Order: sequence, then C-alpha cells, then structure tokens
Amino acid sequence: MDLKKILMVSGKSGLFELVSNGKNNLIVESLIDKTRMPIFSTVRTRVTTLHDICIFTEEEDLPLVKAFEMIDNFTGKQIIENVEKMDNQTLKNKMAEMIPTYDKEKVHVSDIKKLFSWYNLLTEKNILDFTPQEETTENAPDKEAITEEEK
Repeated sequence: MDLKKILMVSGKSGLFELVSNGKNNLIVESLIDKTRMPIFSTVRTRVTTLHDICIFTEEEDLPLVKAFEMIDNFTGKQIIENVEKMDNQTLKNKMAEMIPTYDKEKVHVSDIKKLFSWYNLLTEKNILDFTPQEETTENAPDKEAITEEEK
C-alpha cells in the first residue's frame, strides 16, 4: 500500500489519488466520485500526502499508516459505523480503544472523525493492505548457493 499517492487537499472534502503532475498543477481524482480536477499550487491550497501525516501519541508521533493498521487490527477490516453520528465522548473512547497511547490533549475530536472517515473510505476502496510483502526472487537469498557454500 502506497499512501504517497493518496492526498488530502485543504478546502476540499474527501481524499484524492494523484493521477499526474503537470508544470504548475497536480491532476487528482476523487476517491469518492472519481471526478478529476487540477489542483494549482497557491497560498490557500495545501496538498498533503497521507504518508506524511502522523498522529500525536504520548511517546513519539505515530505515522498514519501505522494508525490505520492498529484500527484495522481492532476492527477486523470492517468500516467504523456511524462516525458522523457519534458524539464526542464516544469518538474519544473508540480512539482510546484502538490507539491507547494517542495524545488526548493534542488530538482533537475533528482529527479523530477525519481519521475514522479516511479509514472507512480507504477500506471501502480496498486501498489499505496490511499483508506483509514477500521478498522478490531478486532480493531473496539464494538457498542453493548458501547450502553449497556451507558444504
């Protein structure tokens, strides 16, 4: 899973996938409705990859992909139901269950809502994949060569 191509754009709701980059803009596609649009670099428009986002915790910052993995392990790859209808205390309690070390003072309810909504969207679109990547044959050690050397 590569969160470097999944973008959050300030002033736009939802998440976007990077399709192409032009000279002065990015072409993105909404994960929600698949519409494409250019995003121009301006002072008011900030584009951030999900790969670059972290969650504040009591120890060190937790990369978003690790937070998604913790949520995924907790939910069993199911979406989190009724995120928009949950009250603030329910959201905080659910976050504390999934990521017990999150910083309760720095992480706001709006951040939790966004985290859960993003998790739901990425899960629905089958973008999140936490299966361990197997080594390719080029990178894997040659078992025959090792056993011959040992003889």
